[in-house]
Amino acid sequence: MNASQYIASLQPVLEKLANLDLNQVESILLRAREDGRTIFIVGNGGSAATASHLANDLNKGATVPGLPRFRAFALTDNVPLITAWANDADYERVFVEQMANFLRPRDVLVAISGSGNSPNIITAVEWASREGALTIGLSGGSGGHLRSLVDCCVVVPSSRMEQIEDMHLVLSHALCVSLRNRIARETLAARGP
Repeated sequence: MNASQYIASLQPVLEKLANLDLNQVESILLRAREDGRTIFIVGNGGSAATASHLANDLNKGATVPGLPRFRAFALTDNVPLITAWANDADYERVFVEQMANFLRPRDVLVAISGSGNSPNIITAVEWASREGALTIGLSGGSGGHLRSLVDCCVVVPSSRMEQIEDMHLVLSHALCVSLRNRIARETLAARGP
């Protein structure tokens, strides 16, 4: 498969993605913003990059001037802390140990895993759920174990990791654009004519 063929192969996945209902994800994120809750985002490899990108877009791209902002943190961004916990405890706990310092009940964890089976992602979701957090999953294929653990899971209908990771970034951008527009519309409606 050459580059042009790969790009063409994304079209059917995008069409299926456009039919997904993202309202529950948006509602969870909007409620977190309204209540001043923190949104933690985790992932490994390419999903770690998407976690950082999503945090960036929630904190900046979904901002409406003059209104409360999202409080989003990618737990993938502190390499010294990740390696300290991996070295001194266990790699499966690198996200749990970071959340232990900050997570409060009703905060949100967004867990990104193409397979839905990454041990450190599963451990983070299980721990966050026990601590009273709401959990969102972004996965692919069948959704893996993640699908059954989270409050809301968006599963990319593809078994190719590259396509799954592409679609997770598309979902992140789509969510941020939609959130920004919803916040602006709801604010205008609340102000009235």
